[in-house]
Amino acid sequence: MAKTPGVALTATSMRILLAEDERELAAWLVRALAQSGFQVDWVDDGRMVRRSLKATRYDALILDLGLPGLGGHDVLADLRDADERLPVLILTARDSLAERVSSLREGADDFLAKPFELEELEARLIALVRRARGSDHPRLACGPLAYDTASKQFSLSHESLALTPREHAVLRALIQRSGEPLTKREIVDRVFSDEQDVHPEVIEVLVHRLRKRLADSPVRITTLRGLGYVLECSA
Repeated sequence: MAKTPGVALTATSMRILLAEDERELAAWLVRALAQSGFQVDWVDDGRMVRRSLKATRYDALILDLGLPGLGGHDVLADLRDADERLPVLILTARDSLAERVSSLREGADDFLAKPFELEELEARLIALVRRARGSDHPRLACGPLAYDTASKQFSLSHESLALTPREHAVLRALIQRSGEPLTKREIVDRVFSDEQDVHPEVIEVLVHRLRKRLADSPVRITTLRGLGYVLECSA
């Protein structure tokens, strides 16, 4: 299963939930997608999907249809009945027209049959998340603040914005959810997923530094009591 280096440029900080009961396949997928910049959490029982979605905010769900506990079709129906609009990519060995049609009619956003090429899975995930965010262009913006996912560079009023790696990671997490609050814990999970014992108070320091860098612009990082931080642009 080949990999494409270019795909990794746009995958950074996308958090994916993988629901797959084939342990060898799931373990490989978690490692392979992580190498391309995705953050992947794995469950092997359909009953764990809703519990995971309540605990963590994900950008997409990779859902196997043949799950134990609660089958993929039932998981999908449960999500859509609850008006959960998370993008869902069906990953299954059941490759038939009837299966594809029924999955899409039940609310799946895409369908990929096993065996598959990793680069196609990555491309489909990125396309799903972009569509869910309302844009197919790999550029995120909040007023004059822009982030180019291909070059991994921030610009403010068309001028390059110099940031430390951690400042860059926090601002990237915020601009990917521009207008939506992220708690300190959610930012820690996105920014420091590979580090142990990172205290959420570190985020306060980084947000303070970012506010200084954005001080002369209409872009603001606002604190919403009980909800977290939100990136906004004043008129």
